[in-house]
Amino acid sequence: MTSVGTAPAGRTPAVMVLGTHSNAGKSVVATGLCRLLARRGYRVAPFKAQNMSNNAGVTAAGGEMGRAQFVQAEAAGIEPHTDMNPVLLKPEAGHRSQIIVDGVVYGHLDASNWRELKPMLWRHVRAAYDRLAQRFDVIVLEGAGSPAEINLKAEDMVNLAMARHAAAPCLLVGDIDRGGVFAALAGTMLVLEPEERRQVKGLLINKFRGDPALLGDALERLRELAFDTPCLGVLPYLPNLAIAAEDAESFSTAGSLPATCDIAVVQVPHIANFDDFDPLVHEPGVRLRWVRHPQQLGSPAAVILPGTKATLADLAWMRSLGWDGAIHKALAGGTQVVGVCGGLQMLGNVITDPDGVESNPGASSPGLGLLQVETSFRRGKQTSQAVLQVGTERIEGYEIHAGATTRAPGTKPFGHIVRRSGTDVDVEDGAVGHGGAVWGTYLHGIFHHQGFRRHWLQDVGWQGQEGIVTSVPDVEYDRVADAVEAAVGWPLLESFLFTTD
Repeated sequence: MTSVGTAPAGRTPAVMVLGTHSNAGKSVVATGLCRLLARRGYRVAPFKAQNMSNNAGVTAAGGEMGRAQFVQAEAAGIEPHTDMNPVLLKPEAGHRSQIIVDGVVYGHLDASNWRELKPMLWRHVRAAYDRLAQRFDVIVLEGAGSPAEINLKAEDMVNLAMARHAAAPCLLVGDIDRGGVFAALAGTMLVLEPEERRQVKGLLINKFRGDPALLGDALERLRELAFDTPCLGVLPYLPNLAIAAEDAESFSTAGSLPATCDIAVVQVPHIANFDDFDPLVHEPGVRLRWVRHPQQLGSPAAVILPGTKATLADLAWMRSLGWDGAIHKALAGGTQVVGVCGGLQMLGNVITDPDGVESNPGASSPGLGLLQVETSFRRGKQTSQAVLQVGTERIEGYEIHAGATTRAPGTKPFGHIVRRSGTDVDVEDGAVGHGGAVWGTYLHGIFHHQGFRRHWLQDVGWQGQEGIVTSVPDVEYDRVADAVEAAVGWPLLESFLFTTD
């Protein structure tokens, strides 16, 4: 056994966070570990072999990767790099996904070509990890879904296969808040093969409300059921956690003050970059809610059409439910209408797809007709970090979109992109219509800018207090790190990372 604080020979110290299911808390626990290790002086980096999510971000070099690893890199105090998430699958319409490899669009994935593509993807995954491991002291790996899906294990390169490549001991996280955590943890261990069980060195119970002493001897019983795998700690439920999530299911309304401003976000089937709206959730006095059917809309101060990975398909979905008429009616009743990225495109007059980027070549659809713009999809993507000038505000964000949107003569842009990928530019962005009651932009992250966000909220009737400062990422990262450290203890975590049998 090597000494604490010394990496086993030939291995960059690493730990993998697995989950009993999606949304067990893998991303948050990994974020907390990144922050905790960074505070202890280690150069730490996150890694997830493959993400399946439309919640993506853009690195300084213009590469796409999952937002969860962006968050974890930020918690670690480092710049995001596509080596941290070498494969990103972005679900589209028709049961296919766009494949992003090392930050760049590679092609499309469906049931017919997965086995053909997997060897190539696995090579890229291992190479990316090896490059990362050469540059950092410690790597925190995140798994996907569950490692015990018996129908997927043979093809799974994200969980235990990746842990073996990294020689990383594994933590298995279960969510007690949703119920059944003991069965989930013990059942996962039961389904694993003996050699796979040996990779799992400890269990974590996540999202516990109350005093862990109330669990009595349940943890010892769990250890017996889980093939003598110890429970290393019980993490508390952290309410109103302002950290970007990987899945839209995690979106929730927070806040302790009475709502004075009701905002609705249309939850289209292929929603992308939904964390654009997280800062609105945490503003005091704002009620932000998902709506899927026009009957849920009511009379909000604003309705937002978010980004989407399948604009034409989601536009057809909206029209089939009567959203076109509902949004026109809401606008007439005083509701402001906002579109971000794909939402901007849908608010226009027409969308065409001559090259078959999203659908069949030559496909087209009328838009909602609320902005005097037209969009044409073309091969190739605009992916860049960007700065948008809107009035006196300079707003940092990022662009991820296919195609180009043109304004009709006399239609005002929403703002000007003044910096893109580190280079000064002057590019008109988005559009404004109906006297400012309708607007759209391609910039993701616009609501993360506090000055713009609060001026816009006041414009739609918010009565919040300017002096209140909403949660900032550093505070939230420390909050998670503190919870992990308190539940497990640094000596045990350090031993777990740097000691091997």
